[in-house]
Amino acid sequence: MAARGPFRSFVEVTGELTGFALRFFRNAFHARFEWSELLRQCLLNGYRSLPLVAVTAFIMGLVLTVQSRPTLARFGAEAMLPAMVAISVVREIAPVITALICAGKVGSSLGAELGSMKVTEQIDAMEVSGTNPFRYLVVTRVWSTTLMLPILVVLAEGIAIWACWVGVNLKDVVSWHLFIQQVFDSLEFSDFLPSFIKSYFFGFAIGIVGCYKGFTTQKGTEGVGRSAHSSVVVASLLIFIMDLVAVQVTDILGYN
Repeated sequence: MAARGPFRSFVEVTGELTGFALRFFRNAFHARFEWSELLRQCLLNGYRSLPLVAVTAFIMGLVLTVQSRPTLARFGAEAMLPAMVAISVVREIAPVITALICAGKVGSSLGAELGSMKVTEQIDAMEVSGTNPFRYLVVTRVWSTTLMLPILVVLAEGIAIWACWVGVNLKDVVSWHLFIQQVFDSLEFSDFLPSFIKSYFFGFAIGIVGCYKGFTTQKGTEGVGRSAHSSVVVASLLIFIMDLVAVQVTDILGYN
């Protein structure tokens, strides 16, 4: 019986999270939309996440370039370095790494913020005052992560490719014009489109998991920390699962 406990708990949480997501879609396009709160959340979850994403993308592109050069040089294929890094960054590395960064920074913040409001009964007070807390707190936050993550991914891709150019010029001298021409000659629209689409799903997963964990917080301040922690873990796991599914779908559709 004890062995069934974790499985039963997993099924219950999955069902509750699915119901929470369906509730979001029922309220996502309501006429009385909280536009000002949405803009504020976009600033918090997007613009203020940009410095961390930018630094990570630069290091990611530079390290990938430096580490890949010796292997390509062994086969006399150093000229393929810009193309290899660009395809790797655009198709897989930038979307997943950016999503994981936001899962850690934004997901934990959502879980802790809404969890604190839950245990201090601020959400109950909003209901008593006639405000719809789900529409004000959850819908705006989920929309903000869904809309801002693709923008962060595109910026991360650009910064990582620029870092690749910096890495190439550590040992060689390659003009920016020649480098970027090699990059765009190697990239196709089919490389960019799947990664851009799946970043919307990554952003939605981060927002819905963080808000769900915050909204269902229990056991006082201890529960707030647990909600913040589980928001990161569950969102990161969903990102990997969704990425695996996306790779299979794009392979079936012929984008790989």
